[in-house]
Amino acid sequence: MVVLLSEFYGKKVISNAGKILGEVKGLMLNFEDGEVSHLLLTDAEYLIRSSNPKTDLQKNSIAYKRVKKVSDNVIVGIN
Repeated sequence: MVVLLSEFYGKKVISNAGKILGEVKGLMLNFEDGEVSHLLLTDAEYLIRSSNPKTDLQKNSIAYKRVKKVSDNVIVGIN
């Protein structure tokens, strides 16, 4: 799936069960692989200043590999 990064910002993130999970506030990139790794559901500044960034990243992001469809919303598969 090829999508411009700018198309993600502000889109609602919805699970495949229909639950609204949040809104895309940012993207985390893996420069070694040249891929998006996570959709951030909070501002990156919050994660940078967090006292526990690893836990906060897990709570406030969705792994990009879970993205199923990008249209008006981002549909993700959640186990």
